[in-house]
Amino acid sequence: MSITIERKAALIKEHARGDNDTGSAEVQIAVLSERIANLTEHFKTHKKDNHSRRGLLKMVSQRRRLLDYLAKIDHARYTAIVKKLGLRR
Repeated sequence: MSITIERKAALIKEHARGDNDTGSAEVQIAVLSERIANLTEHFKTHKKDNHSRRGLLKMVSQRRRLLDYLAKIDHARYTAIVKKLGLRR
């Protein structure tokens, strides 16, 4: 259900705004999107796993808040990350 260290490092490297950037909104959104995708696949076989479903809903709302923040601060960065990740917005 969680992402591997290598995959997370690749996501950070791909979406980072600078060399040591691990916490920008783009990186956080990308990591959350990967975790959400993994959990979505998990629920296809484990339909009654409601404890993990609660965590999924928390991750989705966290990503939503980060996207709203990014749209308010810098709309160009917001549209770029939505397009890059293929999110429905």
